[in-house]
Order: sequence, then C-alpha cells, then structure tokens
Amino acid sequence: MRPSRLIATFGGVGLLRPAPGTWGSAIAIPLGYVLHGLGGFTLLSLATIAVFAVGIWACQAERAATGRKDASEIVIDEVAGQWVAMWPLSLGLSHAGVDPWLFPWPGWVGAFVLFRLFDIWKPGPVGWADRKDAAAWVMVDDVIAGLMAAVTVAFAAFIAHGVIGV
Repeated sequence: MRPSRLIATFGGVGLLRPAPGTWGSAIAIPLGYVLHGLGGFTLLSLATIAVFAVGIWACQAERAATGRKDASEIVIDEVAGQWVAMWPLSLGLSHAGVDPWLFPWPGWVGAFVLFRLFDIWKPGPVGWADRKDAAAWVMVDDVIAGLMAAVTVAFAAFIAHGVIGV
C-alpha cells in the first residue's frame, strides 16, 4: 500500500464498509482520548495540527495517484475534524485540572454526533469548502465541520454546567 494511501485511509480504517467516514470519526474518539490522557489539550491540539498537515499531503498524493478528488475511503480528514470537535471538552478538562483520564461520555458522544451531522449535512461554510477543487480542501471542510461541532459542544457545556442560563 502506498504511504499516502495508508495515511489517507488512516491505516485502512477508510476501507471499512459501510460509512467509512463514520468509522474514521469513531476511531478518532478513543485515539483522541488517549492523546488527551497522555498530554491534555496541548497534545490533542498538536496531534490535530500534525494530522491536518500530513492529511493535506496524503490527499494531494492520492488525488495525483487516482485522479479522484475526495474518495470515500479517505478518512484522515474525519480524524482531524473529529479531534477539533473534541477540543472544548479537552480544553475544559485541562483548564479545570481534572484527572486527564476522565473524559465524560456526554461530551465525546455530543462531539461525535454533532461532527457527523455537520460533516454529512454540510451547512454553509462546510459545503462551500467541500465544493472547492484543490486537494487541501478535502481536509478543510472537515475541520470547519469540527469547528462548528466544537462551538455547539462548548455552548451545550456552558448550559449543562450552569455557566449561562437559557
């Protein structure tokens, strides 16, 4: 397997059927948990940036090798977007000084569901980025979906923890 394909499919996760994007997002959750546990928000955010950068290279290389813009088996973008969606939870726990191995399920389930919703639905800026032709935009649209999910997760946490009353 080409190195770019190995990276783009996140070690072959993108070859799982059905719904390879959902599989990519699902595998990102426990990996994000481990990254958070080992190094808090700092490690999770640095890993996200690294995956984003190497993902751009892999998407460009796969496009050159196959001629396909955004093949369904490319899931490195879902990993980056899912980790972005998990940032508020990781940042909040790190800021609060909570045991790094505590990662409450409502937060990561919300991040997963919301990221998948925005990634599939492609509202506003996600759809705009998805329609771009350059290979780098394969990564960007998922990061935007991750940012939208992150904002929604943070808002839900503010309400759940009584920071704001609605």
